[in-house]
Amino acid sequence: MTIAVDLANTIVDPKAYADGDRIDRAFAQLRRESPLEVAQPDGIDPFWVVTRHADILEVERQNELFHNGDRATIVTTIEADKKVREMMGGSPHLVRSLVQMDNPDHFSYRRITQGALLPQNLRALEARIREIARGFVDRMAEQGDRCDFARDVAFLYPLHVIMEVLGVPEADEPRMLKLTQELFGNADPDLNRDGKVVTDVSAGIDSLQSVIMDFMMYFNAMTEDRRANPREDLASIIANGKINGEPMGHLEAMSYYIIAATAGHDTTSSTTAGALWALAENPDQFARVKADPALIPGLVEESIRWVTPVKHFMRTATADAELAGRKIAKGDWLMLSYPSGNRDEAVFDDPFSFRIDRTPNKHVAFGYGAHICLGQHLARMEMRVLWEELFARLDSVELDGQPTRMTANFVCGPKSVPIRFKMK
Repeated sequence: MTIAVDLANTIVDPKAYADGDRIDRAFAQLRRESPLEVAQPDGIDPFWVVTRHADILEVERQNELFHNGDRATIVTTIEADKKVREMMGGSPHLVRSLVQMDNPDHFSYRRITQGALLPQNLRALEARIREIARGFVDRMAEQGDRCDFARDVAFLYPLHVIMEVLGVPEADEPRMLKLTQELFGNADPDLNRDGKVVTDVSAGIDSLQSVIMDFMMYFNAMTEDRRANPREDLASIIANGKINGEPMGHLEAMSYYIIAATAGHDTTSSTTAGALWALAENPDQFARVKADPALIPGLVEESIRWVTPVKHFMRTATADAELAGRKIAKGDWLMLSYPSGNRDEAVFDDPFSFRIDRTPNKHVAFGYGAHICLGQHLARMEMRVLWEELFARLDSVELDGQPTRMTANFVCGPKSVPIRFKMK
């Protein structure tokens, strides 16, 4: 038995994620009726839809049994997969970052930057991050009593932090933001390179490839510079990183930069924008966190759960297996649906309410196990520091129009959050 085609089409439809309520309803129905079942959307190979929190953790925990790299790591059409493999000499991936790797490569490549992103090493950055956050709060105050919080603050603040950590000059930040939005917003006519609704899969892949090539040209020049003149930045660590005593391959090095320069800010931006949207719609929660800054870490965790900026990853079974009593065959493809896991009624009390005091809050937005998000500690610090600085001055906030979300089914969040506010 497979999931009904209309429901299967919904869970891969970028427009459903832009709607928010529509995708939530679809996954709630699946958790009730078919929590682990096969979907076969139009033009896509069949895959298991893993909707429950416990089952997502079980797959993530067994990274030798469920691989990232054997097939596409995000849901893709049969036609697009064929085109990518033709372009990439048989590989299903346009890039080869940590996300597309399995062990032993995953462990070796992850180790290169892991130390720099540990909490004890990030503490040295907190004063500088606070300075950056304060600058954005000042800039928001200068807007008067209204702004688009997504575009004016949330997109730009994490971008500035990660680019400084990476070593990208401030003058190049608009270019990095544009490329990131073209990459993740490939299905969104407001954000993609062509400014059109993507109906031709081949054109969509060509557009993605051209964005990736622009990233690679930029970071290739940076690699040459950092090998000749290393600095105290993440770019120097990547440029001079070695695997088994040898420099990284070109594709792997370029992919490392790309994931740092995109996921390193976009997911934090989405969560930050989504948090203020939620607070504007829940004034009681805003009043509580404003009155008691000790609630800020809880706000951070709840906003990560609430927004869940990474919507899915795909895994491939390396052997016959059993999951939640179902027989998974070797080679089967599985979609880990993080928004569904983060709304799982079996784990979260009243999951469709935004509650900053939710404890415990064991969301799966950063993944779990070997592939857990490498930048999670930096993301949490950035959000905590921004809220500490902003809530010390923000007296009130309300929506000033209808917020909108990106049209995307992989990484996405708010596109616009117009607000009216009062500040000290």
